[in-house]
Amino acid sequence: MELSDLAIFQAVLQEGGITAAARRLHRVQSNITTRIKQLEDSLGVALFERDGRGVRPTAAAQVLAGYSERLLALADEARSAVASDTPRGSLRLGAMENTAAVRLPPLLAQFHQRYPQVQLELRTGPTASLVTAVLAGELDCALVCGPVSDPRLESQPFCHETLLLISALGAQVGPEHGPQTLLAFDHGCAYRQRLERWLQESGCVVSRLVELDSYHAMISCAASGMGIALVPEALLAQTPAASHVARHPLPPHLAAAATVFIRRKGVRMPAIDAFASALATLRQ
Repeated sequence: MELSDLAIFQAVLQEGGITAAARRLHRVQSNITTRIKQLEDSLGVALFERDGRGVRPTAAAQVLAGYSERLLALADEARSAVASDTPRGSLRLGAMENTAAVRLPPLLAQFHQRYPQVQLELRTGPTASLVTAVLAGELDCALVCGPVSDPRLESQPFCHETLLLISALGAQVGPEHGPQTLLAFDHGCAYRQRLERWLQESGCVVSRLVELDSYHAMISCAASGMGIALVPEALLAQTPAASHVARHPLPPHLAAAATVFIRRKGVRMPAIDAFASALATLRQ
């Protein structure tokens, strides 16, 4: 199984067909077909089902997809590591939505100007999915809610957020004011877990849960009286709807949230090292 075969396999999978993959890789279709057949023979399984309309990935192809992506990424990492100490190539960075919106823009602009040979790719998501992606090699590094104690990862502090409960102006929040509608991200969100801890500790009852996928929607819904939400104070300050919500402080052990930079332990790439150094400088 050659890395070049895996690259061709990924192209066919991503492009959805032999013709499109050949065009992307600047190869003739027959060469693509032959290389896919050789890969199938070496693995002993069919990777694509062929019909008159093109090709469809088999279950085996879906399994191979994750491994091939990681192998190709690892090969790129190895090439970068031995080629030069100069940061170059792709840097796949993950970040929580609020971190990407509030903390990263000036840093990314400076990093891009200083290291033009680094191609930044930014993915936002909740802490749990970002940690999983870093461990799987789908991301090189990420900014997540800490602490992160997985022994396969190393982390460094970046910043601290102050979390607030918000509601509509004039709304009463607390167990003595009856059940509340909760506005939150999905279960992978570390801030949602803090909100659930507050509910448990305060005795506040939830009558309904509404899952949203953006802070702007969450804040706007809270302002309209739909329910309560937990948001970072720094993000709220940048939101036009901030003046239309009431702010309710949390206990200190729930309000203070650390943001940390994580990477796989022992992995050294110039681009990751440079970004880690930029974070440390910004924090000083």
